Amino acid sequence: MNDSQMPAAIEAHSPYSESLGMEVVAATLDEVILRMPVTRTLTNRNGVLHGGAIMSLADHAAGTATHLRLPPGAATTTLESKTNFLRPIRLGDVAEARPRPLHLGRTTMIWQTDILRSDGKLAAVVIQTQLVLEWKEPA
Repeated sequence: MNDSQMPAAIEAHSPYSESLGMEVVAATLDEVILRMPVTRTLTNRNGVLHGGAIMSLADHAAGTATHLRLPPGAATTTLESKTNFLRPIRLGDVAEARPRPLHLGRTTMIWQTDILRSDGKLAAVVIQTQLVLEWKEPA
């Protein structure tokens, strides 16, 4: 995706997301797609993508999707998250996150983020509630 297609606020990752190697492939109201390569530092002792890394990818994807819908002066934070792990994502593969809205409310948004392997098989399903809040800079 080139810079002209992506909102400036989405263009920059958080330092945490950058450290995990996440890449925003698409970030529009219609579609958010993030990818993350499975590197050795992100694997568990079995050589597959760590569950925490999967949850981080889903959290960033749903947070991005929520951020695109925020009114001026608002921010978002994750209020609740639940993950079902279905298949491993092995070292050298790429995990892809695709959030879709289940509820788009004024104060909360609920997302189901599918985590896919490069073979297209579903590896995890994450359901999150994102809280919409008024953002105030610290005094």
